[in-house]
Amino acid sequence: MSISPEKEKAILERMTRLGISEEDLRETFVRSSGPGGQNVNKTSTCVHLVHLPTGLFVKCQQDRSQNVNRLLARRLLLDRIERLRTGQVMAEKARIEKIRRQKKRRSKRAQEKTLELKHRQSEKKKLRGKIEAETP
Repeated sequence: MSISPEKEKAILERMTRLGISEEDLRETFVRSSGPGGQNVNKTSTCVHLVHLPTGLFVKCQQDRSQNVNRLLARRLLLDRIERLRTGQVMAEKARIEKIRRQKKRRSKRAQEKTLELKHRQSEKKKLRGKIEAETP
């Protein structure tokens, strides 16, 4: 399966815009796993792409074709590098941490509420007890 020249050109333009050259990438091919039959078992269609300056890597085996996987791997790697450079990774981590703190606060409130409900229930049960007759 071949890739359209427009897609290849778009990837190359994006690489030059980010200042990444082919020499910065180390590409290896390994055998894929999963569905695909004999093609997957006999040919190395899985692409393992490493960006040497940053140490980022991607592994792509979405398609049965090595060429398509090469394009997809480059696209994924460029996305990661772009996010790293624009600081989205830090923003995403901060957002996740904020959510975690909120959930922790919520769970404390939920525990307090549950305890309060249990105390109320126990008070109700105490009121249901036997009434003792007063003897003079």
